Amino acid sequence: MPSQRIELNGANFIKSDERHGSARSLFWPWAAGNVSFLALSYGSFFLGFGISFWQATFAAVLGTVGSFLLVGISSLAGKRSSAPTLTLSRAAFGVKGNLLPGFLSYLIFVGWETVLVSLATLAFQTVFMRIGHIDHNLSAIIGFAIAAGLTIFGGVLGFKTIMKLQKWLTSATIVLTIGYIALTAHSIKWNLVSHLHHGNAQAFIGAMIFGITGIGLGWVNSAADYSRYLPRETSSKAVVGWTVFGASAVPILLVIYGSALAGSSAKLNEKIASDPIGALTTLLPTWYLIPFAFVAVLGLIGGSILDLYSSGIALVTIGFPVKRHIAAFIDGLIMTLGTIYIVWIKKDFFGPFQGFLITLGVPIAVWSAIFVADVLMRKNDYSEAELFNATGRYGSWNLRSITLLVIGSIVGWGFVTNSFASWLSWQGYFMGAIGGKSGAWAYANVGIIFALVIGFIGHILLSRHEIRKQEGRNG
Repeated sequence: MPSQRIELNGANFIKSDERHGSARSLFWPWAAGNVSFLALSYGSFFLGFGISFWQATFAAVLGTVGSFLLVGISSLAGKRSSAPTLTLSRAAFGVKGNLLPGFLSYLIFVGWETVLVSLATLAFQTVFMRIGHIDHNLSAIIGFAIAAGLTIFGGVLGFKTIMKLQKWLTSATIVLTIGYIALTAHSIKWNLVSHLHHGNAQAFIGAMIFGITGIGLGWVNSAADYSRYLPRETSSKAVVGWTVFGASAVPILLVIYGSALAGSSAKLNEKIASDPIGALTTLLPTWYLIPFAFVAVLGLIGGSILDLYSSGIALVTIGFPVKRHIAAFIDGLIMTLGTIYIVWIKKDFFGPFQGFLITLGVPIAVWSAIFVADVLMRKNDYSEAELFNATGRYGSWNLRSITLLVIGSIVGWGFVTNSFASWLSWQGYFMGAIGGKSGAWAYANVGIIFALVIGFIGHILLSRHEIRKQEGRNG
């Protein structure tokens, strides 16, 4: 692995002579990170809230675009100040206080890259078991080698490699996905889809929140990692626009198509619940199974590469004394061990592990709202040197933001119901105020909305004067 191909930038600011390209280039990483057959299965999950096809479509559009709008706004911070997200977050939490959201983000990144590689491995195994000519362990090993190998390759080499690799992944995935749609379109029965019963307001809101949390919100803490290489004069509207378009367009179409497939077959809908990727193969002719296996793996790899790259940066920003590419390699080893544990050792660990990551999603939602509010309130670029100096204008510990993070998390956890494992049943302790854990709001997960509102409004109210002071503005 030639050293000159490895990106050496980490938590630092990018020099002006390294910043080039246009906002349009943001389409590729965000599209590749979200072009996945898992989005087809999400269509079934949306219907699982007890809503109609048209409600699922509307919820998918609102949830996906709304959450990626937060990602787009966060991307502005990178364009304006040429540093990764979790370096710029120090302005809101303090140079040392940012250790808390940095560590939470690191866990989220490593966790989801492990989930994605595990799903890719299991999808490959499922497809080749259906073909019937390859041993299931051998097929899993092949899928694992492809998924983990490409993820570590892209994450370690860094930005330039990722931008090139994601173009190929996006293009290949889109072409093969179109093939899947062409071969399965006859399975859609509009007479059944159009007669799906409308759900109540709580069910629709629950589906929309699922779209927010399951598709876009988890990317806010890596948004600036890619826009930081753009010239500062790049149009802000273009940065937001290309981020939202690249990340949203294909997932929305796939969720809608997946809803149509699931609404046409109760049997398929039931199978997706237990095997999100493998269930989709039941609609395909045998000759397309191998292309499906590769597109399923490639679609999941696009997201795992972004997670591994950002997890390496996160590890560096919280003070781990290694270069970014070494941190990414360490994370790759952790991901590898985690995938082996999930796929081959503790197979019933997958659901509880996802539940743990969803639990972490509540404080990440608070942090995301605080960071977005911070970006919107700042009119000037960040002071580069002082983001690395605990005695500078941003301070060491910003207790206002840390308190908001704690309060928002407590409230958020109180209004969500996490059924992935018994040890997560402690959540939802405030649900009695809105009907209880078995009431109409039981699975709407409105705690995520409360967490976002507390973080966003709270940071504006508590920090706007301090930000004006930091920037030398009056009023």
